[in-house]
Amino acid sequence: MSRFIRIPLTARVALVVAGLMVLLGIAASQQILTILGRVQTERVRELATAHVEALSVALGPLVLRNDVWEVYDTLERAASVSEKGRIAFTAVSDASGQVLAATDPRRAPVGSPFEALAMTAQTLDALSLSGSQSILQLKAPLVFQGRLVGQITSELNVGDLLAERARVSFLLVFWNAIATAGLALVGLFATRRIMAPITLLAERMGRSAEAPEPIPAEELPPSQTEFGRLAATYNAMAAAVREKAEAERRLAARERFVSLGRLSSSLAHEINNPLGGLLNATDTIRNYADNPQVVRRSAELLERGLKHLRDVVRATLEQNRIDRSGVSASLADFEDLHLLVGPEVRRRAQNLVWDIQIAPQDVAPFPASQLRQILLNLLLNASAAAGENGDVGLCVASATEGLRVVVSDSGPGLSADARQRLLSSQPVPPGGGVGLRLVHDLVQDLNGQIHLSEGEVANQIEILFPSTARDEG
Repeated sequence: MSRFIRIPLTARVALVVAGLMVLLGIAASQQILTILGRVQTERVRELATAHVEALSVALGPLVLRNDVWEVYDTLERAASVSEKGRIAFTAVSDASGQVLAATDPRRAPVGSPFEALAMTAQTLDALSLSGSQSILQLKAPLVFQGRLVGQITSELNVGDLLAERARVSFLLVFWNAIATAGLALVGLFATRRIMAPITLLAERMGRSAEAPEPIPAEELPPSQTEFGRLAATYNAMAAAVREKAEAERRLAARERFVSLGRLSSSLAHEINNPLGGLLNATDTIRNYADNPQVVRRSAELLERGLKHLRDVVRATLEQNRIDRSGVSASLADFEDLHLLVGPEVRRRAQNLVWDIQIAPQDVAPFPASQLRQILLNLLLNASAAAGENGDVGLCVASATEGLRVVVSDSGPGLSADARQRLLSSQPVPPGGGVGLRLVHDLVQDLNGQIHLSEGEVANQIEILFPSTARDEG
């Protein structure tokens, strides 16, 4: 059955049509041969009945007189006038059961037992051509004027009837084979024509690497047919998928700009603060150029400030690079996140708890770009929710299933719309930001699970990433 299913549908339909035609041909041929056999049996039975009745009338007086020669002559004349030499042999017995005469005296001598000749003979009522023998043996009583005076046995040659039946069987098989092959080819052609829209649809779907490829308008079936409506529905689905992919791309790009905008103000303060100190150091060096000790202390201050600026700029650039999709995460990504959210936390005078309890090999299976984007959005949302002098925390640890990440804050908790954005795949309600929905989509792409717990002291968003996230994501 599995091999049959692997055969193309058009070929399967042709095979089914051929199989049904074979079954129909066998049933029809059997019916025709049965009717032909019945007709032939009736013909032979009528001939045998006429033969026996004629012999009974002609031979009755002769058998009563035991006139052997007249009986023999009558049998010879009856055999010579039979249709197509149908009567091959006839023997007649007297009332005592001894052979009186036969068309072949050597086979049935006068006075020999009659029963020995008619052991396999059939009666008129049971006469049948169901076998394959070309000679039928018939036995009938010889009745004259209502008196049983002897018995008759005859052998009928039915070879021509069997040959006719064989010829009819051959013609039935031959024409059934031609009809079956012809209808199978017609079925194959018709099925291919009928299934052409489905084949076209399957080819279009097979070409789709990331999104379904729509069917061109010139290749669409008529819109009033079932296949036309199916193709139109497929094109609508392909357009919807493409629009969704484009919307997701725009959503991700928008969120990157939103995140960058939220960081810009804090980063401006983060950069401006050391710049003031750096400018003071340069003035000190200019004014006290002849004092090596003051110049050395000022140079050290310049070096520390410039390194801090370098780290901030590097972390910002790493966050917004577009070619990190294939890069594995590392501990340096968490250091960059600390630098990125640090200004926002300090601007609000918040307490940041940073607890990274993983080894480099624990985080290596996960993609850096998605992981950074998820954590940055959650940390910025947590900082905004905690408010002035609030608490924000990040805990990253290894788990038996993979990687466990917990982002906490001391804010009032998520609104109903925010919950829906983070935990549900339902359409995003109007208004509000897109960061939480982006987190939901990125976690789903990595086959992760999000759990939300809210309390009076702290709110926690826990995410569990399976260790196969990179392979499957």
